[in-house]
Amino acid sequence: MIIRNARAFINGVFNDNTDILVKDGKIAQIGSNLPENGEKVLDLGGDVLLPGFVDVHIHAFMGKDTMNGEEAVRHMSRELKKFGVAAFLPTTMSASPEDTCKALDGIKAVMDTPEKDGAIVLGAHMEAPFLSESKAGAQPKQYFVLPNEENWQLYTGGNEGIVRMITMAPEKEGALDFIKRLTESGITVSIGHTSADAETVHAAADHGANHITHTFNAQTPLNHRAPGVPGAAMVDDRIACEFISDGIHLHPDIVRLIMRCKGKKLAVAITDAMEAAGMPDGKYQLGGQDVFVKEGAARLEDGTLAGSTLTMVRAFQNLMAFGATAEEAATMTTSTPAESIGNSEMGMIKVGSPAIFARFDEKYEFVGTIG
Repeated sequence: MIIRNARAFINGVFNDNTDILVKDGKIAQIGSNLPENGEKVLDLGGDVLLPGFVDVHIHAFMGKDTMNGEEAVRHMSRELKKFGVAAFLPTTMSASPEDTCKALDGIKAVMDTPEKDGAIVLGAHMEAPFLSESKAGAQPKQYFVLPNEENWQLYTGGNEGIVRMITMAPEKEGALDFIKRLTESGITVSIGHTSADAETVHAAADHGANHITHTFNAQTPLNHRAPGVPGAAMVDDRIACEFISDGIHLHPDIVRLIMRCKGKKLAVAITDAMEAAGMPDGKYQLGGQDVFVKEGAARLEDGTLAGSTLTMVRAFQNLMAFGATAEEAATMTTSTPAESIGNSEMGMIKVGSPAIFARFDEKYEFVGTIG
Protein backbone atom coordinates (compact mmCIF):
# COMPACT_ATOMS: atom_id res chain seq x y z
CA MET A 1 0.00 0.00 0.00
CA ILE A 2 1.06 3.59 -0.67
CA ILE A 3 -0.19 6.35 1.60
CA ARG A 4 -0.22 9.60 -0.36
CA ASN A 5 -0.47 13.29 0.46
CA ALA A 6 0.01 12.95 4.20
CA ARG A 7 1.09 15.73 6.54
CA ALA A 8 3.35 13.24 8.27
CA PHE A 9 5.08 13.73 11.61
CA ILE A 10 8.68 12.71 10.91
CA ASN A 11 11.78 13.53 12.99
CA GLY A 12 9.87 15.96 15.17
CA VAL A 13 8.28 18.06 12.41
CA PHE A 14 5.28 17.85 10.11
CA ASN A 15 6.09 17.21 6.47
CA ASP A 16 3.50 18.04 3.81
CA ASN A 17 2.90 15.99 0.66
CA THR A 18 4.53 12.88 2.13
CA ASP A 19 4.13 9.43 0.58
CA ILE A 20 4.76 6.23 2.53
CA LEU A 21 5.16 2.77 1.05
CA VAL A 22 4.01 -0.02 3.35
CA LYS A 23 5.06 -3.63 2.80
CA ASP A 24 4.39 -6.60 5.09
CA GLY A 25 3.22 -4.32 7.89
CA LYS A 26 6.41 -2.26 7.90
CA ILE A 27 7.36 1.14 6.51
CA ALA A 28 9.40 0.35 3.40
CA GLN A 29 9.96 3.81 1.88
CA ILE A 30 9.22 7.46 2.59
CA GLY A 31 9.25 10.20 -0.05
CA SER A 32 7.18 12.20 -2.52
CA ASN A 33 5.48 10.95 -5.68
CA LEU A 34 6.49 7.36 -5.03
CA PRO A 35 5.79 5.05 -7.99
CA GLU A 36 2.70 2.92 -7.50
CA ASN A 37 3.81 -0.33 -9.16
CA GLY A 38 0.36 -1.80 -8.74
CA GLU A 39 0.14 -0.93 -5.03
CA LYS A 40 -3.16 0.01 -3.42
CA VAL A 41 -3.23 3.79 -2.90
CA LEU A 42 -4.71 5.65 0.07
CA ASP A 43 -4.82 9.42 -0.54
CA LEU A 44 -5.07 11.36 2.73
CA GLY A 45 -5.69 14.69 1.05
CA GLY A 46 -3.36 16.52 3.42
CA ASP A 47 -4.60 14.96 6.66
CA VAL A 48 -2.21 14.75 9.62
CA LEU A 49 -0.47 11.40 10.04
CA LEU A 50 1.16 10.51 13.36
CA PRO A 51 3.02 7.35 14.21
CA GLY A 52 0.72 5.21 16.33
CA PHE A 53 0.64 6.21 19.98
CA VAL A 54 2.65 4.34 22.61
CA ASP A 55 1.06 3.91 26.06
CA VAL A 56 3.47 2.60 28.70
CA HIS A 57 0.95 2.67 31.56
CA ILE A 58 -2.52 1.26 30.92
CA HIS A 59 -4.40 -1.23 33.10
CA ALA A 60 -7.50 -1.86 31.06
CA PHE A 61 -9.66 -0.70 28.17
CA MET A 62 -13.30 -0.97 27.15
CA GLY A 63 -14.35 -3.35 29.89
CA LYS A 64 -11.33 -5.69 29.98
CA ASP A 65 -8.47 -5.59 32.51
CA THR A 66 -4.90 -6.87 32.19
CA MET A 67 -5.35 -8.80 35.44
CA ASN A 68 -7.99 -11.01 33.76
CA GLY A 69 -5.41 -12.73 31.57
CA GLU A 70 -4.78 -13.47 27.92
CA GLU A 71 -8.22 -12.83 26.41
CA ALA A 72 -8.46 -9.49 28.19
CA VAL A 73 -5.05 -8.42 26.86
CA ARG A 74 -6.08 -9.52 23.36
CA HIS A 75 -9.26 -7.45 23.66
CA MET A 76 -7.19 -4.45 24.76
CA SER A 77 -4.83 -4.95 21.82
CA ARG A 78 -7.66 -5.00 19.28
CA GLU A 79 -9.60 -2.09 20.73
CA LEU A 80 -6.62 0.16 21.47
CA LYS A 81 -5.50 -0.02 17.85
CA LYS A 82 -8.86 1.43 16.82
CA PHE A 83 -7.97 4.45 18.97
CA GLY A 84 -4.63 5.05 17.23
CA VAL A 85 -2.42 3.10 19.64
CA ALA A 86 0.41 1.19 17.99
CA ALA A 87 1.99 -0.32 21.10
CA PHE A 88 1.43 -0.55 24.84
CA LEU A 89 2.52 -2.06 28.13
CA PRO A 90 -0.40 -3.90 29.79
CA THR A 91 -0.08 -2.82 33.40
CA THR A 92 -0.68 -5.00 36.44
CA MET A 93 -2.26 -4.00 39.75
CA SER A 94 -1.28 -5.05 43.25
CA ALA A 95 -2.60 -8.59 43.68
CA SER A 96 -1.65 -11.98 45.06
CA PRO A 97 1.40 -13.70 43.57
CA GLU A 98 -0.91 -16.21 41.87
CA ASP A 99 -3.06 -13.53 40.23
CA THR A 100 -0.01 -11.49 39.25
CA CYS A 101 1.60 -14.52 37.61
CA LYS A 102 -1.66 -15.26 35.77
CA ALA A 103 -1.67 -11.73 34.38
CA LEU A 104 1.97 -12.02 33.27
CA ASP A 105 1.21 -15.39 31.64
CA GLY A 106 -1.57 -13.69 29.67
CA ILE A 107 0.70 -10.86 28.55
CA LYS A 108 3.37 -13.34 27.47
CA ALA A 109 0.83 -15.36 25.46
CA VAL A 110 -0.12 -12.27 23.45
CA MET A 111 3.52 -11.34 22.94
CA ASP A 112 4.28 -14.86 21.71
CA THR A 113 1.24 -14.93 19.38
CA PRO A 114 0.23 -11.33 18.68
CA GLU A 115 -3.23 -10.25 17.64
CA LYS A 116 -3.32 -10.01 13.84
CA ASP A 117 -5.02 -6.62 13.88
CA GLY A 118 -4.03 -5.20 17.23
CA ALA A 119 -1.66 -2.86 18.99
CA ILE A 120 1.71 -4.43 19.74
CA VAL A 121 2.35 -5.63 23.29
CA LEU A 122 5.89 -4.51 24.17
CA GLY A 123 5.99 -6.21 27.56
CA ALA A 124 4.49 -5.82 31.01
CA HIS A 125 4.49 -2.85 33.33
CA MET A 126 4.28 -4.17 36.89
CA GLU A 127 2.78 -1.46 39.09
CA ALA A 128 3.35 -3.51 42.25
CA PRO A 129 4.22 -5.21 44.58
CA PHE A 130 7.19 -3.09 45.81
CA LEU A 131 5.13 -0.04 46.80
CA SER A 132 4.70 2.10 49.91
CA GLU A 133 1.65 1.45 52.07
CA SER A 134 1.36 5.16 52.87
CA LYS A 135 0.97 6.04 49.19
CA ALA A 136 -1.09 3.06 48.05
CA GLY A 137 -3.72 5.13 46.27
CA ALA A 138 -6.09 2.64 44.61
CA GLN A 139 -3.57 -0.22 44.92
CA PRO A 140 -4.58 -2.96 47.41
CA LYS A 141 -1.76 -2.66 49.95
CA GLN A 142 -2.21 -6.07 51.58
CA TYR A 143 -0.07 -7.51 48.77
CA PHE A 144 2.87 -5.10 49.10
CA VAL A 145 6.18 -6.80 49.87
CA LEU A 146 9.84 -5.90 50.19
CA PRO A 147 11.93 -5.75 46.99
CA ASN A 148 14.21 -8.79 47.07
CA GLU A 149 15.02 -11.76 44.87
CA GLU A 150 12.68 -14.15 46.67
CA ASN A 151 9.65 -11.91 46.27
CA TRP A 152 10.63 -11.03 42.69
CA GLN A 153 10.63 -14.69 41.70
CA LEU A 154 7.41 -15.29 43.64
CA TYR A 155 5.56 -12.51 41.80
CA THR A 156 7.00 -13.05 38.31
CA GLY A 157 6.76 -16.84 38.25
CA GLY A 158 9.50 -17.28 35.66
CA ASN A 159 8.24 -14.41 33.48
CA GLU A 160 10.95 -11.90 34.36
CA GLY A 161 11.87 -11.69 30.68
CA ILE A 162 8.62 -10.02 29.65
CA VAL A 163 8.69 -7.31 32.34
CA ARG A 164 9.61 -4.10 30.54
CA MET A 165 9.00 -1.71 33.42
CA ILE A 166 8.24 -1.88 37.13
CA THR A 167 7.04 0.80 39.52
CA MET A 168 8.84 0.77 42.88
CA ALA A 169 9.06 2.81 46.08
CA PRO A 170 12.82 3.44 46.50
CA GLU A 171 12.63 4.05 50.26
CA LYS A 172 11.68 0.44 51.00
CA GLU A 173 14.28 -1.77 52.65
CA GLY A 174 16.66 -3.16 50.03
CA ALA A 175 15.11 -1.11 47.22
CA LEU A 176 18.21 0.73 45.99
CA ASP A 177 20.23 -2.45 45.52
CA PHE A 178 17.27 -4.13 43.86
CA ILE A 179 16.78 -1.20 41.52
CA LYS A 180 20.36 -1.71 40.36
CA ARG A 181 19.74 -5.45 39.92
CA LEU A 182 16.65 -4.87 37.77
CA THR A 183 18.05 -2.05 35.63
CA GLU A 184 21.17 -4.07 34.93
CA SER A 185 18.89 -6.80 33.53
CA GLY A 186 17.30 -4.27 31.14
CA ILE A 187 14.13 -3.43 33.07
CA THR A 188 13.07 0.21 33.36
CA VAL A 189 12.50 1.10 37.01
CA SER A 190 9.94 3.81 37.65
CA ILE A 191 9.59 5.54 41.01
CA GLY A 192 6.01 5.61 42.23
CA HIS A 193 3.50 5.02 45.02
CA THR A 194 6.22 6.29 47.28
CA SER A 195 6.86 8.42 50.36
CA ALA A 196 10.47 9.03 49.26
CA ASP A 197 12.13 12.37 49.81
CA ALA A 198 14.07 14.17 47.09
CA GLU A 199 17.40 12.78 48.23
CA THR A 200 16.13 9.20 47.92
CA VAL A 201 14.85 9.92 44.40
CA HIS A 202 18.28 11.11 43.33
CA ALA A 203 19.86 8.06 45.00
CA ALA A 204 17.46 5.80 43.09
CA ALA A 205 18.56 7.50 39.87
CA ASP A 206 22.18 6.85 40.87
CA HIS A 207 21.23 3.15 41.02
CA GLY A 208 19.54 3.19 37.60
CA ALA A 209 15.93 4.33 38.08
CA ASN A 210 15.02 6.75 35.28
CA HIS A 211 11.24 7.12 35.31
CA ILE A 212 8.48 8.50 37.55
CA THR A 213 5.05 6.86 37.65
CA HIS A 214 2.12 9.31 37.17
CA THR A 215 4.13 12.27 38.44
CA PHE A 216 2.58 14.19 41.37
CA ASN A 217 0.03 11.43 42.00
CA ALA A 218 0.52 8.90 44.88
CA GLN A 219 3.84 10.38 46.00
CA THR A 220 5.30 13.02 48.29
CA PRO A 221 4.28 16.52 47.19
CA LEU A 222 6.36 19.45 45.99
CA ASN A 223 7.16 21.79 48.87
CA HIS A 224 9.61 24.67 48.93
CA ARG A 225 11.69 23.10 51.72
CA ALA A 226 10.95 19.46 50.93
CA PRO A 227 10.77 19.10 47.14
CA GLY A 228 9.71 15.46 47.38
CA VAL A 229 9.41 13.15 44.39
CA PRO A 230 8.13 15.67 41.82
CA GLY A 231 10.62 18.36 42.85
CA ALA A 232 13.56 15.99 42.47
CA ALA A 233 12.17 14.64 39.22
CA MET A 234 11.78 18.10 37.69
CA VAL A 235 15.48 18.89 38.06
CA ASP A 236 17.09 15.47 37.52
CA ASP A 237 17.83 15.15 33.81
CA ARG A 238 18.19 11.39 34.10
CA ILE A 239 14.50 10.98 34.88
CA ALA A 240 11.51 10.85 32.51
CA CYS A 241 8.17 11.83 34.02
CA GLU A 242 4.90 10.10 33.27
CA PHE A 243 1.83 12.30 33.58
CA ILE A 244 -1.92 11.95 33.10
CA SER A 245 -3.23 14.87 31.04
CA ASP A 246 -6.95 14.33 31.66
CA GLY A 247 -7.50 17.58 33.55
CA ILE A 248 -8.56 15.53 36.60
CA HIS A 249 -5.37 13.99 37.97
CA LEU A 250 -3.39 17.19 37.36
CA HIS A 251 -4.31 20.85 37.05
CA PRO A 252 -3.41 22.13 33.56
CA ASP A 253 -0.78 24.41 35.14
CA ILE A 254 0.96 21.32 36.58
CA VAL A 255 0.93 19.72 33.14
CA ARG A 256 2.50 22.90 31.80
CA LEU A 257 5.08 22.80 34.61
CA ILE A 258 6.07 19.23 33.70
CA MET A 259 6.35 20.13 30.02
CA ARG A 260 8.49 23.18 30.74
CA CYS A 261 10.79 21.41 33.19
CA LYS A 262 11.22 18.10 31.37
CA GLY A 263 10.73 19.11 27.75
CA LYS A 264 9.11 16.98 25.06
CA LYS A 265 11.83 14.31 25.29
CA LEU A 266 11.33 13.48 28.98
CA ALA A 267 7.61 14.22 29.47
CA VAL A 268 5.82 10.91 28.98
CA ALA A 269 2.08 11.12 28.31
CA ILE A 270 0.19 8.08 29.64
CA THR A 271 -3.45 7.18 30.18
CA ASP A 272 -3.27 4.98 33.33
CA ALA A 273 -6.63 3.83 31.95
CA MET A 274 -8.93 1.42 33.75
CA GLU A 275 -11.74 -0.65 32.22
CA ALA A 276 -14.17 2.30 31.89
CA ALA A 277 -11.93 3.93 29.25
CA GLY A 278 -13.93 4.06 26.04
CA MET A 279 -17.10 3.26 28.00
CA PRO A 280 -19.96 5.33 29.52
CA ASP A 281 -20.12 6.46 33.13
CA GLY A 282 -21.11 3.74 35.59
CA LYS A 283 -19.77 1.16 38.03
CA TYR A 284 -16.60 -0.74 37.11
CA GLN A 285 -13.75 -2.71 38.70
CA LEU A 286 -10.07 -2.13 39.32
CA GLY A 287 -7.98 -4.62 41.24
CA GLY A 288 -11.13 -6.29 42.56
CA GLN A 289 -12.43 -2.99 43.90
CA ASP A 290 -15.61 -1.19 42.85
CA VAL A 291 -14.87 1.98 40.88
CA PHE A 292 -17.51 4.61 40.22
CA VAL A 293 -17.12 6.69 37.06
CA LYS A 294 -18.90 10.02 36.91
CA GLU A 295 -18.25 12.64 34.26
CA GLY A 296 -15.19 10.68 33.20
CA ALA A 297 -13.55 10.64 36.64
CA ALA A 298 -12.92 7.15 38.11
CA ARG A 299 -12.96 6.94 41.91
CA LEU A 300 -13.18 4.36 44.67
CA GLU A 301 -16.12 4.61 47.06
CA ASP A 302 -14.00 6.73 49.42
CA GLY A 303 -13.24 9.22 46.63
CA THR A 304 -9.69 8.03 45.83
CA LEU A 305 -8.84 8.40 42.16
CA ALA A 306 -8.63 4.93 40.60
CA GLY A 307 -6.97 5.17 37.22
CA SER A 308 -8.41 7.23 34.40
CA THR A 309 -10.80 6.96 31.46
CA LEU A 310 -8.38 8.81 29.21
CA THR A 311 -7.45 7.69 25.69
CA MET A 312 -4.21 8.59 23.95
CA VAL A 313 -6.21 10.48 21.32
CA ARG A 314 -7.66 12.69 24.03
CA ALA A 315 -4.27 12.97 25.79
CA PHE A 316 -2.76 14.31 22.54
CA GLN A 317 -5.60 16.78 22.08
CA ASN A 318 -5.55 17.89 25.73
CA LEU A 319 -1.82 18.59 25.58
CA MET A 320 -2.43 21.09 22.81
CA ALA A 321 -5.32 22.60 24.78
CA PHE A 322 -2.95 22.94 27.75
CA GLY A 323 -0.39 24.86 25.70
CA ALA A 324 1.79 22.34 23.86
CA THR A 325 2.44 22.75 20.16
CA ALA A 326 1.19 19.97 17.89
CA GLU A 327 4.80 18.86 17.45
CA GLU A 328 5.39 18.71 21.19
CA ALA A 329 2.12 16.88 21.84
CA ALA A 330 2.89 14.37 19.10
CA THR A 331 6.35 13.69 20.51
CA MET A 332 5.12 13.23 24.08
CA THR A 333 2.53 10.64 22.99
CA THR A 334 4.65 8.66 20.51
CA SER A 335 8.45 8.55 20.51
CA THR A 336 9.04 9.84 24.04
CA PRO A 337 7.06 7.02 25.76
CA ALA A 338 8.80 4.46 23.54
CA GLU A 339 12.26 5.84 24.22
CA SER A 340 11.52 6.02 27.96
CA ILE A 341 11.51 2.20 28.01
CA GLY A 342 14.47 1.87 25.65
CA ASN A 343 12.49 1.25 22.44
CA SER A 344 13.71 3.12 19.36
CA GLU A 345 11.45 1.37 16.84
CA MET A 346 7.98 2.44 17.95
CA GLY A 347 6.53 5.94 17.97
CA MET A 348 8.35 7.05 14.81
CA ILE A 349 7.63 7.17 11.11
CA LYS A 350 10.84 5.74 9.72
CA VAL A 351 11.85 2.92 7.42
CA GLY A 352 11.60 -0.42 9.19
CA SER A 353 9.13 0.64 11.86
CA PRO A 354 5.68 -0.96 12.18
CA ALA A 355 3.17 0.71 9.87
CA ILE A 356 0.48 1.70 12.37
CA PHE A 357 -0.58 5.32 12.12
CA ALA A 358 -3.06 7.69 13.78
CA ARG A 359 -4.86 9.94 11.29
CA PHE A 360 -6.24 13.39 12.18
CA ASP A 361 -7.86 16.14 10.15
CA GLU A 362 -6.57 19.70 9.95
CA LYS A 363 -8.29 20.56 13.25
CA TYR A 364 -6.70 17.54 14.97
CA GLU A 365 -9.94 15.64 15.21
CA PHE A 366 -9.28 11.90 15.13
CA VAL A 367 -10.20 10.29 11.80
CA GLY A 368 -9.03 6.73 12.48
CA THR A 369 -6.16 4.27 12.48
CA ILE A 370 -4.26 3.24 9.38
CA GLY A 371 -2.39 -0.03 9.48
